[in-house]
Amino acid sequence: MSADGGHGQGAGRRATRRFPLFTRDTARPEGGGRAASKDLPAPARQWPILVVLATVAMGLLLTSLDQFRVGALLIGAGLLAGAAMRWVLPSVGMLAVRSRFTDIVTYGVLGLAIVLLALMAQPKPWLVIPFLKDTLHFTMKS
Repeated sequence: MSADGGHGQGAGRRATRRFPLFTRDTARPEGGGRAASKDLPAPARQWPILVVLATVAMGLLLTSLDQFRVGALLIGAGLLAGAAMRWVLPSVGMLAVRSRFTDIVTYGVLGLAIVLLALMAQPKPWLVIPFLKDTLHFTMKS
């Protein structure tokens, strides 16, 4: 042990496994680089997230125009497209938020849930899952 209380680590610095109190930066997510050449304007470099946002915006517009089922399907399809792009493309720009695995699972599960709910929406559902109807009737019996 040296005179400064460390174990020969250097002058006045003590090695620690604790995280710093304040972080100065964060690591970019895997695949979070530009999706296109840096010579292109900013919107063209971020085309994957723009595709997802435009699809979701179109779905929200259709939903607001009283086309609920089609709008919700479009929203779910936009999220599923985001999951597919995150899986296939090596670099997706701002579409990369977390690790590749977490992004794919998050976009995929949310997109699939929205699509399934849109397909099962009443009245006249396009998809009928019998055990869900039986479960609802069982829980609602008095």
